[in-house]
Amino acid sequence: MSIKLDKIDKHILQVLQRDGKIQNIELAKEVGLSPSPCLRRVRLLEESGVITRYVAVLDGSKVDAGLSLFARIWFRAQDAETIEEFVKAIKVLPEVVECHLMAGECDALIRIVTKDLATYRRFHADYLTQIPSIQSIKTEVPMETVKVSFALPLQ
Repeated sequence: MSIKLDKIDKHILQVLQRDGKIQNIELAKEVGLSPSPCLRRVRLLEESGVITRYVAVLDGSKVDAGLSLFARIWFRAQDAETIEEFVKAIKVLPEVVECHLMAGECDALIRIVTKDLATYRRFHADYLTQIPSIQSIKTEVPMETVKVSFALPLQ
């Protein structure tokens, strides 16, 4: 369910998407409010579920997680049990940072983050190919990352 956001709420969200650690006083100043109403709005955005959490975005190359790969997955069957088995298995793998069930050519698209190709090869052999609901995996290796953003466009 979509929540009705006014211009100030959207401005608050844009600033927080850019800098989740901004102090309330600075945030209030930037969006043109005094600190108390600004904090009240942020709390309402949190309580309503618009803001779900705050995270630190890491540079993967500095923590041995600099290689991002995409894998297209095809299931052995399309029944609910097969899909549930896949979802349960994928959710516990920290290397899988995104998983999307797809409509189209493949059944799922996952993004995997590892140290390097050798580490991915081991992950592929030891974990992905061991998930019984998977029939086929096609790995895509990006040559260059042009854009990564966690900010949602707010109109």
